[in-house]
Amino acid sequence: MARKQIFAGNWKMHNTLAESRDLAEGVIKGLGDLKGREVVFFPSTLHVPEIINIAKNSPVKVGVQNMYYEEQGAFTGENSPVMVKDIGCDYILIGHSERRHVFGETDEMVNSKVKAAYAHGLVPMICVGELLEEREADKSEQVVDSQLRGAFKDISEEQAQKAVVAYEPVWAIGTGKVATPEIAESMHQHVRKVLAEIYSEGTADSIPVLYGGSVKPDNVEGLYAKENIDGALVGGASLKVQSFLDIISVG
Repeated sequence: MARKQIFAGNWKMHNTLAESRDLAEGVIKGLGDLKGREVVFFPSTLHVPEIINIAKNSPVKVGVQNMYYEEQGAFTGENSPVMVKDIGCDYILIGHSERRHVFGETDEMVNSKVKAAYAHGLVPMICVGELLEEREADKSEQVVDSQLRGAFKDISEEQAQKAVVAYEPVWAIGTGKVATPEIAESMHQHVRKVLAEIYSEGTADSIPVLYGGSVKPDNVEGLYAKENIDGALVGGASLKVQSFLDIISVG
């Protein structure tokens, strides 16, 4: 099955508005007429309207790095799914390891955000991945299994078919370490196995599963060559125009 191939840049808490503008314009210009893959920017929420304006006549999609699951209310500092959709976003990043392990998001919170995304026409890019101590304790598959089942709880098969999953081993995020292509492929196979158990093999085969975790131009080729890796969720290397373009154009 031909799955959508996606290369997403998570800019995290980086860049001034001018730097985000230059980055978006540079990547869009450099893409040219690249076919067969989708590019997504996840800038700072403060910069999203400007980046959407820059990307409006391009194939690039824009998303927000986080949102709360309520539509409105006394939730100081949060953004609602209504707001995210209203400004023109297509994607919402949900369950990133920094949200889970720095800000204490639980599987239940992730699930609430996934439901809110579907309720408001947003595509959830759902992150899963294990800590170093979990991998060393041979619990990687168990952790990812639990995170996937938590995220997709009470989500219909039709809804699930519109999701994107990103496998990000926490021990490889921002550390310079990267899972070998073999480790990454094995975990991507496990993601599909769990999705097939929740839904069906057809649905599991249709959902793009991206790899994230210190993806760079010099390691993306080996990763992307694997059958079950459908692109990348890129952190630091997406902050430089040429390095992100080199990753996007792999293969």
